[in-house]
Amino acid sequence: MSTAQELQEQGVKLYHQRDYEAAARLFRQAMDAYGDENRKDMAAEMQANIGLVHRALGEYQQALDIMQPALRTFQEMGDRLRTAQVLGNLGGVYVELGDREQAYNCYRQAADIFQELGEKEHYGKTLIAMGALQVRDGKIWSGAATYEVGLENLSELSAGQKILKGLLGIRNRLTGGNPKNA
Repeated sequence: MSTAQELQEQGVKLYHQRDYEAAARLFRQAMDAYGDENRKDMAAEMQANIGLVHRALGEYQQALDIMQPALRTFQEMGDRLRTAQVLGNLGGVYVELGDREQAYNCYRQAADIFQELGEKEHYGKTLIAMGALQVRDGKIWSGAATYEVGLENLSELSAGQKILKGLLGIRNRLTGGNPKNA
């Protein structure tokens, strides 16, 4: 295992322990080490991880500033999966910055790519995030429909998601599947 990979794994562990500053330091070290190994994709992945740290700390502009170059790297490399992952994360950052239009744009692009790649879990999670945003924006029915499609693509649901899926199923039976009848 390379030094860069060890730093990355330690950073991930610290991130999950919510020791964000220490995780960011290790991700930066891993980014530099991957750069030294000429592994542009992994260096960009560390950039995205640092962006996630900034997002977790509520430093949304910093998250945006560091995630956008990572996105460009993945797009230039033709790495569709990681492009979609960063787009989904950027959608969440834009939500926090109050830029709903950019959030929808990122979520939509990410969802489309995940669907094309057959990444059902990622597709479902992205649609759930988009549906929740639609509901917050007052688009109740379209948000519920988007959320419902998201739920259908997840293999495991939380207790709350199971309840919501059941309620949506009841609504569909009562309205003949047309929420406008409700």
